[in-house]
Amino acid sequence: MAHDVKIFSGRATHYLAESIALNFGIKLGESQVVVFSDGEFTVSFEENLRGCDVYIVQSTFPPEVNLMELLLMVDAAKRASARQITAVIPYFGFARQDRKDKPRVPISAKLIANLLTAAGVQRLMTIDLHSDQIQGFFDVPVDHLYASSIFIPYIKALNLPNLVFASPDTGGTRRAASYAKAMDTGFVMCYKQRSKANQVDSMFLIGDVKGKDVIVLDDIIDTADTITKSAQLMMDNGATSVRAFCTHAILSGEAFNRIESSAFAEVIVTDTIPLKQKSSKITVLSTASLLADIIKRVHNYESISSLFKIK
Repeated sequence: MAHDVKIFSGRATHYLAESIALNFGIKLGESQVVVFSDGEFTVSFEENLRGCDVYIVQSTFPPEVNLMELLLMVDAAKRASARQITAVIPYFGFARQDRKDKPRVPISAKLIANLLTAAGVQRLMTIDLHSDQIQGFFDVPVDHLYASSIFIPYIKALNLPNLVFASPDTGGTRRAASYAKAMDTGFVMCYKQRSKANQVDSMFLIGDVKGKDVIVLDDIIDTADTITKSAQLMMDNGATSVRAFCTHAILSGEAFNRIESSAFAEVIVTDTIPLKQKSSKITVLSTASLLADIIKRVHNYESISSLFKIK
């Protein structure tokens, strides 16, 4: 028996959900958020959900009201007798807090997983988690997608003659190696030292970039401090050009100014988070087609593993 698919959106990612619904071939579902004078709010679905497969699109970047809104929408869908509730979270917030790195701190990513499951989420779709282990925090299926399926065609279209990939830190080495293998080229990495969060004290290059067109890969750009310093380090070591490909454009603080004044020829991001302002150096690629395709495959019980791999 076929079940109706309905796609809804929270306020934070409405622009993306509309495009996902369009790519899927249906109209975005009607929902409403009512905000009270004290700032408290409530959500409601303005159409019947009984027996439907419901997909709720909402990235959980700050402010935290975005997460709360998603939880309320999931609970409302559960109480409206939806058959299946899938949270489509293009950017999974709190993912950088995936372990105890010192005493007396929370594992926030695990807490978010518990909250989503308790609210009624039966499946999760997300793109480029900061840490793969977060999938294990859930006891429901997690479709972990990679922006590589969007980035690699763009990289190929650039036709860079002396391509090499780079990781701005040791944590991203696996990602850079995967892209290098897919494109049959080499990769380098940066080693950085921090005294506190969002502040890089020193950075060193491991590998040769002289005469190379470097592509720096990362999952998140937050303050852009690390990645712009890595770009300058590449140029100082003889690189011909430097570009960045990053999935989630948080871009807080002085990030836009740093990118504008950086050595980057171009910074390519996705639309998992809306840009706070425009930049002449930033290009945004849409994830809507990818997410719509995944929803179709899940609904039709088709394999999606091929889309998890870099081709």
